[in-house]
Amino acid sequence: MPTSTSTSTSTSTPTPAARAREPRTPWTEPTAPPPEAQAQPQGPAPGPAPAPAPAPAPAPAGQLPGQAAAVFTRTPWEELVTTALLGTDRRAPHLDAPGRDAPTALLDAAAVQTVHRRAGLRPAPAAARPEPAPEDPRPVVPPAARRRLASLLADHPTAGGGRRGTAPDLMELLPQWLALANDRDFAAPPELLPALLNAARGRTDLRPQALAFAGPRALWLAALNPDWKFALRAAPHSATATAAQDGAEVARRWQEGLFAERVALLAALRAHDPAAARELLADTWTTERAEDRLMFLDSLRTGLGPADEPFLEQALGDRSRNVRSTAAELLSALPTSALAARMADRASSCVALDRTASTPTLTVEAPHECDAGMERDGVVPKPPAGRGERSWWLGQLVEAAPLATWQSRLGSRAPGDIVALPVTDDWRGELHAAWCRAAVRQRDATWSRALLGSPSAPDAAGPGAVSLAERAKLLAALHAPERAAWVAGFIDAHGLSEAFQLLGVCAVPWAPDLGRAVVDALNIARDAGSYPWSFSGVMGLAERCLDPAEAVRLDALTAVPDEHEDAAPGAGGYWSEAFQRLVTTLRLRAVMREELTP
Repeated sequence: MPTSTSTSTSTSTPTPAARAREPRTPWTEPTAPPPEAQAQPQGPAPGPAPAPAPAPAPAPAGQLPGQAAAVFTRTPWEELVTTALLGTDRRAPHLDAPGRDAPTALLDAAAVQTVHRRAGLRPAPAAARPEPAPEDPRPVVPPAARRRLASLLADHPTAGGGRRGTAPDLMELLPQWLALANDRDFAAPPELLPALLNAARGRTDLRPQALAFAGPRALWLAALNPDWKFALRAAPHSATATAAQDGAEVARRWQEGLFAERVALLAALRAHDPAAARELLADTWTTERAEDRLMFLDSLRTGLGPADEPFLEQALGDRSRNVRSTAAELLSALPTSALAARMADRASSCVALDRTASTPTLTVEAPHECDAGMERDGVVPKPPAGRGERSWWLGQLVEAAPLATWQSRLGSRAPGDIVALPVTDDWRGELHAAWCRAAVRQRDATWSRALLGSPSAPDAAGPGAVSLAERAKLLAALHAPERAAWVAGFIDAHGLSEAFQLLGVCAVPWAPDLGRAVVDALNIARDAGSYPWSFSGVMGLAERCLDPAEAVRLDALTAVPDEHEDAAPGAGGYWSEAFQRLVTTLRLRAVMREELTP
């Protein structure tokens, strides 16, 4: 039976020429040749594709009717897209331009189809206009400050390693500019709000200051752009907005909101009404996921008080170990809680004062086991790698015990006298480290001061009983002037090599004594020919934290110094650049202050 011109509806195997012309989809292999292929001549030479047959072939056996329709009934646009994805070399387009002209013909056909598709679209109904942006009663920044903000927002950090040259880093000055503008209660220029929100989107450290400066219009813009949704959750006045809503609206948002929205709601409500936030959480506590319970429980740190104890005691029996540990940590921060009393009893049984020795000495007997009661109260039984079990348990008990326990336990001694007592059997480091964590957790300035000791002490720079990281946390419990004075004394005695962590917790701008200590130490390092890149972190902090008045003292350090024979190669040029950049930045900060003067 001839097959060159007839259209067959049988399932006979197509010839290679017909198989080469049959359409393919990018996701499936057709199980039967399409009608176009069956209508082609079976000769060896390919030619232009004829018109498709008027009726499609029936679905092969084993293929559902819907699947057959998905394979054979396709729009011209879908055919063009599939051909473009596969390439005209792999799939011949159904066009009158084979060979090298096929790609051009394919693009021409796609252009025609695009016009057809657009012409066939009906205009959608006009959307409702958004409500006007709310008014901001604050005055807008002066024109000079407005131009300065535009230049700060337009600066982009350069890729690569360390920064060289004398130009200041404008992006690092943006947080200070925003802080100054907020202190003077200025409003943001409307035309710069999008750039300000984009900057805050990329840098979470900018968000509190940026959103406070942007004001209510930032929330209005954020509601219109999904990229700025963070502003709806992180706005500094969200607590006031939440408090202004009635209880039914708060409950609805708590029940229906997304997880991030619920966390923000709970945090905002906690800042304004801690009891209402705790009750809101208690209502759904048993139905929350473990990871959600952990985040919600962490929000109770804000406004933590004795009224939270019953709820936290209940959380000690939670199924999640992380939830139990967080609840125990919060309870231990309440010195009058039942958990704090239990921990005080356990810790007191481990540490005692030996009065029989010639010098009163602390003796330590670490726990021999971690019982069920200790685990319920937040003691983690398994220590990290390289840590002994008994020392691990002891540290957790002492850390959670109220610090007032030790004064009554150890002969009514002051914290400074207790810290000075010798400790037997090399337990001093473990005991003092646990007291440091307790002082930080309980925000006890007296104990923090005692554990810090004298900044000029030989072991203040380590590796004494208290590490530099622990000293930095202890400093945070002191008032800003005392903190700056301690760090200045540390730098005078030990230099800058170990001071970076300590400088990071000091208030900005640095106090005059601290600023002078930093500049003097940098000058000493420069004259000694030290490796300049070792102080790049301190130089970066100085650019942001030094008082701009220090620029006058630094002018003399901007010249290239004479290099010693044992100095690092090129160190003089680097020091000169670094001091020029520091002076330029300080003077720019002074100009910024003047521009923001009402």
